[in-house]
Amino acid sequence: MTRPLRFGLQIPSFTYPGGPGEIFETVATAATTAEEAGFDTVLVMDHFYQIGFVGRSDEPMLEAYTLLGALAARTRTVRLGTLVTGVTYRNPAMLAKIVTTLDVISGGRALLGIGAAWNDEEHTGYGFRFPGVGERMERLEEALEICRVMFAGGRPSFSGRHYHIDRAYNEPGPISSPHPPILVGGGGERRTLRLAARYADITNFFGDPSAIAAKLAVLRGHCEREGRDPSELTNTTLVTVVIGATADDAARTGAEIRARRGLDEATYRASHIVGDPGQVGDQLAAYFAAGLDGIIVNLPDAHRPETVALLGATLTERFGPGA
Repeated sequence: MTRPLRFGLQIPSFTYPGGPGEIFETVATAATTAEEAGFDTVLVMDHFYQIGFVGRSDEPMLEAYTLLGALAARTRTVRLGTLVTGVTYRNPAMLAKIVTTLDVISGGRALLGIGAAWNDEEHTGYGFRFPGVGERMERLEEALEICRVMFAGGRPSFSGRHYHIDRAYNEPGPISSPHPPILVGGGGERRTLRLAARYADITNFFGDPSAIAAKLAVLRGHCEREGRDPSELTNTTLVTVVIGATADDAARTGAEIRARRGLDEATYRASHIVGDPGQVGDQLAAYFAAGLDGIIVNLPDAHRPETVALLGATLTERFGPGA
């Protein structure tokens, strides 16, 4: 079975040399370099403020779907999506329309990444209500149902506790068949992984390899209860990588990133995979050995094309077809 995601590149930051006028060209170069280097998917965060792990709240942040539409015109083969859209930010029928439009613009390369949302600061700043986790999970399930029926065509209706649609048009429909792949983000074992088993094509959750192996076992249990073949799902994780041609190069880049983000050494080491191509490959191998089908790399210095190219070569040579 062809997996919809094997090697993904997430571009987490838009704080680049040159200022606002250089942002889009820098991101577009990262995306086209990733495509040439063997990545099959390019993703951006769906946030309105920069998040704490990456930088200060007031650092540049582009609206995700406007950016993805522009990247669709610059790229040719990579899938494009968010990791992940917060369910509270957009009416789900409108979200289905947005992702369908991205799919049409890109010639069938859109991916719907969605999760329950978590950033209360930007909800407050933008005036979005931030309900409790129970309601957000209810909204996530209803949104997944609505997006699925909107992608399927016709004039679907849906009436839930939080959302309603009434014989809604979604024309033109998506080019992807049977629909743009749906990625459910989050590793909550009781509810999120159950929703993934029911609705998702792709999962994405965090943890070290042993934690991931345990979550995969939980996911298989949910698939069994849902009557779903677990092999239909592509399971991925997100890891942050600092790579250099040599270990010393990676250490120097890491020192810059650590200082810029204000991370202490212990936090940095616990949250980043660091090293030369061999060292990075060895660390990523443990995730594939745990049972994952794909890796999404959060690359702090994605604005450097040479780093994107080096990482793509590392992934494809170590884990690509025929490796």
